[in-house]
Amino acid sequence: MEPEMTTTAKKTPPGTLPKPLAVVFDWDDTLVDNWATALTSMNATLTHMGMQPWSDEEARRHSGPSARDMFQKLFGARWEEADKVYYDTFCSLVLKNVRVHDNALQMLQVLADNGVYLAVVSNKRGPLLRQEVGHLGFDKYFAKVIGAGDAAADKPDPAPLIMALDDSGVAAGPEVWFMGDSHTDMRCALDAGCTPVLIETKTPPEDLLIKNPPAARFQNHAQIMELLAGYFAQQD
Repeated sequence: MEPEMTTTAKKTPPGTLPKPLAVVFDWDDTLVDNWATALTSMNATLTHMGMQPWSDEEARRHSGPSARDMFQKLFGARWEEADKVYYDTFCSLVLKNVRVHDNALQMLQVLADNGVYLAVVSNKRGPLLRQEVGHLGFDKYFAKVIGAGDAAADKPDPAPLIMALDDSGVAAGPEVWFMGDSHTDMRCALDAGCTPVLIETKTPPEDLLIKNPPAARFQNHAQIMELLAGYFAQQD
């Protein structure tokens, strides 16, 4: 990993990243913490399918693709059976366990107050994603909430990120930040020509990030708030 790719907000002065006209967010482990629910659901699925459960480290290496893409690869012709087990387990747990990351709401408010276009692009299937966003009352911040199956392809393909910008008046480019927690998000941003911003709410595999390097890395949302304060305190 090159040194400039390991900076956090406290070492990143305003201007290092382009001032954003739009910020598109991943959902799970970027704005909210659903990791324990996802891992429990995945291991219930693996056990049902006669496979060994994953450790936390194994699960993090597999994270990123949509359930559809992952399950087709893992389970072949039985992928829809596995998908149902996962979906049913996840739905039974998620709304009573979802937790918003500290300072995430304040970050959204700062961006909204300064006229930044906001959207979500996730590999969680669209109806479930929108249910969670609405459950938390976050739908008021986002012009679009794009999930798995909504675009022609799922992340890391750039199609859902491009869809999230439709009718926004902001074209894909460096002034669009795509903020996520995984190498899949970074690849999606890079392929779309946007600025990839990593939030390290979990420990991402460094060997995968080397291939899809973020423009900047933040340990938490408070650090992002520090950087945004510098941008929006500046006079245009």
